[in-house]
Amino acid sequence: MGGTPAEGGVSPEEPANRDGETPVLEQPTTTDEATVTEEGTELERTIGLTGGIAIGVGTMIGAGIFVFPGIAAGQAGPAAAGSFAIGAVVALLVALPASELATAMPRSGGGYYFISRGMGSLFGAVVGLSLWFGLVFASAFYLVGFGFYAEAVLARLGVSLGGFDIVVPLALLFGVFLTVLNVTGTENAAKLQNGVVAVLLAIIVGFLSFGGLSALGLIGDPEPVSEPFLSKGAFPVLTTAALVFTSYLGFAQVATVAGEIKQPGRNLPLAMVGSVLIVGVLYVATIFVAVSAFGSDRLAAFGETAMVSVAESFLGPVGAFAILVGGLLATVSSANASILSTSRAIYAVSKDALLPRVASRINLRYGTPHVALGLAGGPIIVLILLGEVEVLAEVASFLHLVMYGLLCVALIALRRDEPEWYDPEFRTPGYPVVPVLGALASFALIGFMQLASQLIGLVVMALSAGWYLYYARDVKLKGVL
Repeated sequence: MGGTPAEGGVSPEEPANRDGETPVLEQPTTTDEATVTEEGTELERTIGLTGGIAIGVGTMIGAGIFVFPGIAAGQAGPAAAGSFAIGAVVALLVALPASELATAMPRSGGGYYFISRGMGSLFGAVVGLSLWFGLVFASAFYLVGFGFYAEAVLARLGVSLGGFDIVVPLALLFGVFLTVLNVTGTENAAKLQNGVVAVLLAIIVGFLSFGGLSALGLIGDPEPVSEPFLSKGAFPVLTTAALVFTSYLGFAQVATVAGEIKQPGRNLPLAMVGSVLIVGVLYVATIFVAVSAFGSDRLAAFGETAMVSVAESFLGPVGAFAILVGGLLATVSSANASILSTSRAIYAVSKDALLPRVASRINLRYGTPHVALGLAGGPIIVLILLGEVEVLAEVASFLHLVMYGLLCVALIALRRDEPEWYDPEFRTPGYPVVPVLGALASFALIGFMQLASQLIGLVVMALSAGWYLYYARDVKLKGVL
């Protein structure tokens, strides 16, 4: 789509430079496979519906199933399943507005791109730079988790490590591997994501099928567990929902690669909403099965390895090993999708001149933003060496919730103004109630997070705003396509 800049702004494809001059529009022509401009070819559209769902599901299936069940059951009891259901509802309230924005602006950058075009450069800079920071720490967290799972798998196989700690070396190795894989082409990364998610879902569905039948007393000899649903009270259900919402961050990563999705008008909404529904059902079912097997107090005593113990009680050592492999695949999948999304966020911010333009260069051989991938992979490797990334992973959740709330606000602003270029193929049902509830729910969940995470998140946002004022305050992004 082409157009002329709105007053006080320019085309989202061509922001003003740092001197305030408006560059000549390139009049891009969008096809199903690529966006062609006079300067060359944009990122190719190589990701189909299956790949889009795999990015969303692959990023979200991780902590929700392999870390949180024991912790959540300890806080909310059997009602922890309700906490996961609340998280899914909040995610859907954001996924629907995000889907509309994505079909109106199917460009790489996701939430950053939508917010900058709907609310202006300052909001876009804060979201874009904060998202880069948040995804980098989340990716490092996933890779360190991969190292722990890999070490546990080797121990189960009886491989002697001679007391050598291989967690960090394995995390570094796979961090480099996934970064290089993404440089060689989005299609290669998508193939890995599809394969990993397929195996991961097979493991989880198999576990849930056997565990569900056992919980219902149809097979095996389960011990009866009698515990009131709200045994821990109603308020812990809400605080636990804020904790486990980190499990639902992945759906927005689909929008981050919107510029590479085939038939975006159809596939983006299906991938974003579909991934939330799939993962939400799996989370709720997993908590039901786990609590039914042991009860909330015993499950909480198992801590972060609760699902290994549950699987071992159902299927013996084979079940425990299968869940360990599932955790291994889940962390690889989450890290791969996060590295991909981080690079696209950097690419979009740089293309808009909020960062030096060199970061948006595209590798002519592979058609990928290799500099942006380096800016994603490099800091991730450094953070892996530093080790302590758990708190900053929660900061990533804080920054995502801010972005989700602003996404809903951006939709309301665009619907109110209805600029000529805004013509989404998907419209949010229940407007304006859905985006209003999505914004309120996102901001409200932040209030249930640790004070330290809230403060660090606010500092990151303040630094991002400071960078914008120092480097790019002459860049105007709010405008037309």
